[in-house]
Amino acid sequence: MARLGNIKLLIEKEDDSASVDATSYPVEQGIPMTDHVEQKPDEFSLSGVLNGDSYESDYEYLKKCMKNGTILTYTGRNIAKNVIILDLSGSVDSNNANGKDISIKLRQMRIASTPWVKVKNSGKKKPVSNKPTGAVYHVTKKGDTYWDMWQKYGTSIAQLRKYNGYPDRRIPIGVKLRVK
Repeated sequence: MARLGNIKLLIEKEDDSASVDATSYPVEQGIPMTDHVEQKPDEFSLSGVLNGDSYESDYEYLKKCMKNGTILTYTGRNIAKNVIILDLSGSVDSNNANGKDISIKLRQMRIASTPWVKVKNSGKKKPVSNKPTGAVYHVTKKGDTYWDMWQKYGTSIAQLRKYNGYPDRRIPIGVKLRVK
């Protein structure tokens, strides 16, 4: 007796396969050159019988899992975790009055994990500051102009005038000008 997800199956034959893709580049003489080998996911083929009073609903459940890409675990002669159903076929005949012959193809999946962690909300609100964040200042020296600040920091001359309020030709020496 085998199990795929929550469904019990009578599996008569299990086949498993593992394969890789390898690049191949022709060369002037000799065999082609290979520079990359890529592993393909393992696949399993099962054939057997779905028996019992609930075989029709079990078959529909397996079809739904296949269509939704539900990740299951298969336990039989082989054990395969994190598999999806790629192909599902069934047939009924006079030899099995209370069941269905089935054939299933499974592929093992690798589930990616993320370092993201959900932060718990303490329920307390943090105070909001009205001060601009990330402001950048420049201490003026003799000869500094809004034009120089625009060239150096990329903030428009109109915005520099708005931030600081000094006339263009009368910027004091040694004051902190906001430039961003």
